[in-house]
Parts: sequence; structure tokens; C-alpha cells
Amino acid sequence: MSERGCSSIREWPEEERPRERLLRYGPEALSDGQLLAVLLRTGHARRSAVGVARDLLSRFENLRALSAAGFAEMASVSGIGPAKAAQVMAALELGRRVQAQPLQQGMPLRGSRDVFEACAPYLRDLKKEIFQVVLLNGKNRVIRTVTIATGSLTSCLVHPREVFAPAIRESSASVLLIHNHPSGDPTPSPEDLALSRRLVKAGEVIGIPVLDHLVIGDGHYVSFVDQGLMTPRPPVSKQP
Repeated sequence: MSERGCSSIREWPEEERPRERLLRYGPEALSDGQLLAVLLRTGHARRSAVGVARDLLSRFENLRALSAAGFAEMASVSGIGPAKAAQVMAALELGRRVQAQPLQQGMPLRGSRDVFEACAPYLRDLKKEIFQVVLLNGKNRVIRTVTIATGSLTSCLVHPREVFAPAIRESSASVLLIHNHPSGDPTPSPEDLALSRRLVKAGEVIGIPVLDHLVIGDGHYVSFVDQGLMTPRPPVSKQP
């Protein structure tokens, strides 16, 4: 497909227009830029929708980086603006939700891999650390997930009372801890290790044990239990 970035898409031959190509050949036949152009619909006086889409991808390098961009960053690209930025962000969020398998109420957790697959699509690309606690019943089934704190690029302040208050309210039998590393490297920091020790001790005092602590990175994770950094009481079974 030719670029034709400076002319209106309506002036292109029908077989070269992104929307018509999508309807005829399916979305898999279109490039990332062409799919974005279908979403944007229009460009501006000097650039077609395909041209604006290519400018957007050029600014953020790829769709993965684009999905992590903030509203103001996206809207600053010429031809995007607030309305189109909102459209793109909504579409990318829908894609994340399709990929994610949320920790729904009643879902059994067989091991750390279950948790990673459910949480990674949301946590891996965030620019700030998010600390969450999963409340579990006596059969290791999910009651609900609570976001305890949102931090900075490298840290997130968490106090034991904030972790266990919802667990006490919901009469949780145990909890599981999750947080992300925006750097993409899930290796636990000394602060992560110290926090886990504090929370495990607090759970023992309260009678609500911490079953595991997962650090989510880019495509991989660290489970404190799987790595021998934590001994759960009662133990959580690992997935084969």
C-alpha cells in the first residue's frame, strides 16, 4: 500500500483505503499504522489519517510503547489532539482487557502462574508502581483484589494496616501480594524483601497469613514462594 500521506484518504483508490482493505481482507491484512488510521478516521490539512498514524507510531516507536503513553503525550502529536487521544487510549485499553484474565470472585488460584497471567497485562506497562492485595477465602478462591497504593517509578509506600484492613473487613482466610516493577525487571529489591518480611509478620500476628508475593515485570515475574524467599503458612501449591 502506498503512503500517500499528504493527500486525503478519500482521494485514494478504493483498494488502498485502510477501512475498505479491512472490510475486504480482514484486520490481519493491515499494518499497525493502517489499523490506527481506521481508528483515527481523519487526519489534518497537511496529513492523511495514515500519515498521522505513522507519526504517532514514530513518536512512540511501537504499539507497546504507545499503550504506556500518557494522555498529554499522545495528544501532543500533530493531528491527534484530545479527542483522538481518547479514542486511541480506549482502544488500547480494550485490547488489554481482552488479553487479561481478571482475578474474578470465586476464581481458584492453583499457583503463581495463575496470578501472573491474570495481572500482567495491566501491570507490566505501567509507569508507576502499583501495590495490590488479593483477598482469599479458606479454599484459596478469590474474594476480590484491592489496590493498596500507587507509587513512583521506583517505589511504593505500603503500611501493614492498609494491607490487612480490607482483609479483616472481608473475613479473608489469607492474602496474596502483588506489585509491578516499571523497569521491566522483576528482581525483588532490598525494600521489597523488607516489606514482605514486615507483612508476613503482621499477618502471623493478625491470623491472616501471606501466601505469596509476586513482582510483575516485562513478560516474566518473581514469586517469593517459588524462589524460596518466603515460606507460606499454609503452603500454596506450585503449578507444574
